[in-house]
Formats: sequence, structure tokens, C-alpha cells
Amino acid sequence: MSLQKDFDQIKNDLVGISNQLYENPELGDEEYESMKLLVDYLRAQDFKVETGIVDRDTAFRAEYSSDKPGPTIAYLAEYDALPGIGHGCGHNLIATMAVGAGVVLRKHVQEIGGKVVVLGTPAEETNGAKVPMSEQGVFDDIDVAMMVHPADVSSESGPMLAMDAIQFSYTGKASHAAASPEEGINALDGVIQLFNGINALREHVPSDVRMHGIITNGGEAANIVPEKAVAQFYVRADKREVLDDVVAKVKNIAHGAASMTGATVDISNYELSYDNMITNHALSDAFTQNLKTYSKHPVSPAVKATGSADMGNVSQVVPAIHPYVGLNEPGLVFHTKAFADKTITKDGETAMADAVLALAQTGYDVITKKDLLSAIKKEFENQ
Repeated sequence: MSLQKDFDQIKNDLVGISNQLYENPELGDEEYESMKLLVDYLRAQDFKVETGIVDRDTAFRAEYSSDKPGPTIAYLAEYDALPGIGHGCGHNLIATMAVGAGVVLRKHVQEIGGKVVVLGTPAEETNGAKVPMSEQGVFDDIDVAMMVHPADVSSESGPMLAMDAIQFSYTGKASHAAASPEEGINALDGVIQLFNGINALREHVPSDVRMHGIITNGGEAANIVPEKAVAQFYVRADKREVLDDVVAKVKNIAHGAASMTGATVDISNYELSYDNMITNHALSDAFTQNLKTYSKHPVSPAVKATGSADMGNVSQVVPAIHPYVGLNEPGLVFHTKAFADKTITKDGETAMADAVLALAQTGYDVITKKDLLSAIKKEFENQ
């Protein structure tokens, strides 16, 4: 069994896919050409593909089943880009790593058994498709779910914050701000009091909580009392139960701000909510060992949770990992043009190769080592 040989046979294909995704970035839920590129390649590698799953046009499920029973290994592909930047979070590499690992492992499942699934998961940056996938049973027949994210340096899979994206729409009453201000109700004052209340709350929440927002509508003109004003916030915490408690307090502040100003407020979610990531350590340890085998770069311990991702929702329903593979540039910052450009360098190709091989090897190990799969499932059941 030589995964390296299998990878070498498709390396040029994978580099071409990554480069093409980089050169043609598409925003979340608009990744039509990106999806076509990926599914056409998977079909050419004998995967059966279904597109448009969970009512998302650019989501897909590709699978290859052996003739023997065994675990189902899922690799998750992201391929949405950032506005104005392109693939500044390296999703061109994430997609290529998932597809490459699926194709490499596919070459062995007829011998060892099991099934390989590659899931195309749109819009991770905004309205992640992994959320409805987790809710609608896409992972019901999957034993483990894995993806790898490029970063400045390699690190183990760790925690990520739960997050709610909340919109506060205040409605007041317009009037002439100089001639008849007493006739108006200032919706913008409601938003300003919302910010003041949230800032006061910061002193009384756990240190892991993050609350950050913007005003998307603050009125039409300075001489018109604002009739409409809108703010959007991300609220995050280490655990979903903590986040739910904080969000309840934030909503009370929003209603209080409306009462103070005479405005009314409508509260809604403007993006899907993400749950906190629960790394399966048995699966993570297996992947880390394999990454150390294939990569010449060190692998750091998991970093403290700072961001959020819809992979957290996946980890609530199936054993999952979300490690990072290094681009050999410590200090390289996510969501920048420099990060996007780094993905198509030789260091980017090396990171892609390391991740594909480690993902494929870990999938192979889960299928062939019953004790490993048993440990993974036991940990998940007890989490």
C-alpha cells in the first residue's frame, strides 16, 4: 500500500484545481464554476455525485462505495471566497485537499472495505451549508468527518467558538430634525443605546465571550429624524449554552433600548448560527501522527479558540476534526491577499500534499484499525 504513489499520480491535477479556484474566486452560495470543477473531477474518478443537496445549489455529495462493508469516511470541501480578496482563507486548498484525499483513499477501499464521501459545503464564510447538513441527516451514515485548513503554521484540531449572527432593526418616526423634532422618534438613538448597553454588559460576561457589531443603516440625512436604523452583531462564546445565556441578555438590552427611545425593535438572525467545535481527540491524535509522518514541519498543539466555523455543527453530530496545515510562513494573516497568494506557491503545494496524504492515511487507519474506530466512537458518545 503506497498512498504516496497514488498521490503522485494525481498531484498535477490537484495543483491545477487549486490554481483554477484561486484564479476564479466565487462568493458563498455563488460557487457554481467551483462546484462544477470539483464534481467533474470526482465523477471522472468514479464517484457518484449528487448536487444541490440541502436546498443549496452549490452543495454536493460525492461517494464511492466498495463491495465490502466498513466505515464511511467523509472529507469536507469548502470553496467560497472573500469579497475583494479572493481565497484569503485558503478555501481553494481546502477543497483540493478534500477531493485529493477522497480520490487517494478511493483507490484502496475495494480492498479494505468501507465508503468514501466528499461533501461540498458552500458559504462557510457567511451562511454555512454544514449547518443544514448537520440538521437534515447528511451525516447520519458517516462514521468520521475531516477537513484541513491552511494556516501560517501547522497545529492540531482544537476548539472554535459558538456564534450567533443577530440583526436589530429599530423603527421610529420621521420628522424634520430642526423644525419639529418633538414629532419624531429617533430609531438611531435605539441603536446607539443598544451599543451602550452591550458595552456595559462586557464587564459581566465570561472572558471567552466576544460581541462585535456594526451599524448598517443609521438614517437618511442629518435633518431627518431617522425612522429606520439597523445594527448587526456577532456574539460568540466557547460553549453554546454560555452563548445562549449571553444572547438572551443582549436581546433584553435591545428591548430596553427600544423602550428608552420610544422606538420598536425587530430581532432576527441574518446568518445561520454556528455551534462550538468539539474535536474528537482519538481521531485528532491519529491525524496528527500521520501529518508528522508526511510533513517536515512541526505540528503545534491546538490554539485557543478565537473564530467560529460551521464545522462546529458537524462535530455535534459525528466525530470530527478541523486541524491546520502550515504554509511555512509564521505570522501570515488570514483574510488577506497575501494569504491567498501564498496558497499557490511551492509552500502551498507542499501543504496540500501533506494534508492529502495525512487525511487519506487517517481514513485508511479508521477503516482498518477497529480499535481506533471504537475509541473514536466511545469518545464521541461520552462527549
